[in-house]
Amino acid sequence: MEAMQSARKNETGDIGSDLSEQVKAATKDSHVRAENTQLMLSYQRGHITLPQYKVLLCSLYEIYKALEEELARNSSHPAVAPIYFPQELARLETLERDLEHFFGPEWRERVVVPAATHGYAQRLRQIGRDSPELLVAHAYTRYLGDLSGGQVLGKITQKSLGLSGQEGLSFFSFPGVTSPNRFKQLYRGRMNGIELTAEERAEVLQEAVAAFELNIQVFDDLQKMLSVATETADQSAGSGVKTGTFPYLSTMHTVGLCVAIATIGLGIYTI
Repeated sequence: MEAMQSARKNETGDIGSDLSEQVKAATKDSHVRAENTQLMLSYQRGHITLPQYKVLLCSLYEIYKALEEELARNSSHPAVAPIYFPQELARLETLERDLEHFFGPEWRERVVVPAATHGYAQRLRQIGRDSPELLVAHAYTRYLGDLSGGQVLGKITQKSLGLSGQEGLSFFSFPGVTSPNRFKQLYRGRMNGIELTAEERAEVLQEAVAAFELNIQVFDDLQKMLSVATETADQSAGSGVKTGTFPYLSTMHTVGLCVAIATIGLGIYTI
């Protein structure tokens, strides 16, 4: 509610007329909440585990698949064209390389994600079909966030997981961007130049808040997956039951907890 009130406050021009600044102000509270989810706190503290990283990659893949397909389909839309930088920003191929590294060549058949991830992807499909200008909010929050924290998070991931090289870390690399700061300035300038009606601008601000809320839901669902899977494994170990007795527990160990745990009611579906 507070974030939505911030968005409405921005419409009056109190923050300034630049769309990027208005989005930043509107999402301030949601941004803080996203950073304080259990999964992201683990990341910031350098406590990210391989299972956590793998389930995160699984969800990022589906989210970026929907986002980048909708951006490509609407690349000539007047609100999308100015901020469409596939060569510099596209993440789908990097995620595919990382997933293949961890799960092998059959990774597409072995990856599952929680319901919140599907909800996020469905929202992207919906606005791509009905209101393409709202894709601006999602592209801004996702790409500039990844570009800003990519190098730092990449190093944290590499150190936390004990990875010796860059394999499995492609997501954090932006070889098409030589200077992240200059590119972000260019991106914000293009975004600020997009012509929107007052109503469309208000909707973009609200959608930016929704984007953060969708991310928070994904983080929470992923942590639930990990918590339930770990608890189930601990109970099995304590009772002397071999995990191989149950197919989903055996799969849990081979694919890093990206598993379909249908019995726990988390609404997990296969990609």
